Amino acid sequence: MEKIELQQIGLDFTVCKIKNISSVDFTREFVFLSKTEDELSLVCESTYVPTDAIAWEAGWKGLKIVGMLDFGMIGVIAKISNLLAAAEISIFVVSTYNTDYILLKATHIEKAIQLLEQEGYKIL
Repeated sequence: MEKIELQQIGLDFTVCKIKNISSVDFTREFVFLSKTEDELSLVCESTYVPTDAIAWEAGWKGLKIVGMLDFGMIGVIAKISNLLAAAEISIFVVSTYNTDYILLKATHIEKAIQLLEQEGYKIL
């Protein structure tokens, strides 16, 4: 499999646990919402964290996998996560229908980009 292109997203993100969606600004470019029987989670731009958030962790940066990923593709995230895990860089992955987004703590983004480029990934 050829290496994937990743696009660096020039925004700061926060991962939140929220009570409800009433104060989520869905007009923003990046709003990732997930709901389970246990919680309602939100990933959003740090400047748009709902004021009634229950818990949150700020300081995330993002990389987007460029292009549409076929559902039959195997190991895309595994290869990236294994590479970063070996360097003790944790990630938070958000998937959409078309692609995946990899969030990393801002303190690790430059090191992660360097490692990915050394492995042949193109960072846009």
